[in-house]
Amino acid sequence: MSTQILKDAQYRIVGYIDTKADGSQIGKTAQYKIVGYYDPCSNITKDAHYRMVGYGNQVASLIYCS
Repeated sequence: MSTQILKDAQYRIVGYIDTKADGSQIGKTAQYKIVGYYDPCSNITKDAHYRMVGYGNQVASLIYCS
């Protein structure tokens, strides 16, 4: 599993994206609260309650909007 760190314009940590070996991703805030999931097989992004947000990888936008 690899972790990508997302930062704002002032270089403060906004969140993290954990990518598993199969390509699926989990988006987390700076406080490690899960905000969404991305499944590359179905190409669908879901929120923390597994409700569909949209098609394609939108995990980073869920982090920045939270």
